[in-house]
Amino acid sequence: MKDNGYLPAGIDLNCDLGEGAGHDADIIPFITSANISCGYHAGTMSEIEHTLMLCAASGVRIGAHPGFPDRANFGRKAMYLTAEQIYKLIAVQLEITDTLCQKYGALMTHMKLHGALYNQTAGDAEMAEPVIRAILDFDPGLEVYGLSGSLYLHMASESGLRVRHEVFADRTYMDDGTLTPRDHPRAFILTEEQMIRHVLDMTNAQSVTTVSGFRIHVRAETICLHGDGPSAISFARKLHSLMRIESKKNEP
Repeated sequence: MKDNGYLPAGIDLNCDLGEGAGHDADIIPFITSANISCGYHAGTMSEIEHTLMLCAASGVRIGAHPGFPDRANFGRKAMYLTAEQIYKLIAVQLEITDTLCQKYGALMTHMKLHGALYNQTAGDAEMAEPVIRAILDFDPGLEVYGLSGSLYLHMASESGLRVRHEVFADRTYMDDGTLTPRDHPRAFILTEEQMIRHVLDMTNAQSVTTVSGFRIHVRAETICLHGDGPSAISFARKLHSLMRIESKKNEP
């Protein structure tokens, strides 16, 4: 697809919210989907409920965002659990989000793993299997968000689940298609100009330049912003403006 300076029509913009960043209400008007913390890795239940309520009122798609039970490390430290422990971890957190959705008359549309749980599951079949089994047992109609091209999404799709390949607006990539580790000096996209080039490359050219300078293929069906990032609001506003420009451009 030729890079035309706009985001493709129908692209989804998702953000990780309910994590206590303090500015969820400022981001929600600019996104189409929210991955809301279930309280295990971050966020108080009052913060989570308030964010979910705002999303429901704004028509933003609501997804569960399960993470490891590790608030001290924001769910970003690797943990090694048994298949049964992983299954229960996902099942309980799906239930938390679904209960809140029912309270506000909202629909839970998708699920996206958080942090280390997301990264570990992406390429580990033994971790992916209990996650997928928990989703199927809870609601096989849920859409699964995950790392573009990952084994996890391949397994989820093979099991009959609908999947959405995710790319990141605020993170760089390694040559194997994984996100650059957070302790790498070039792990983060820092400026709005850099972010826009990065996102348009992934969505329009379906490729990205890695930190090593290689070009790799990505499949971009949803764009993620981390809600705790320092530029989350400005990045969301800019991406939303490109989505709106695209919408107006296609009007008769």
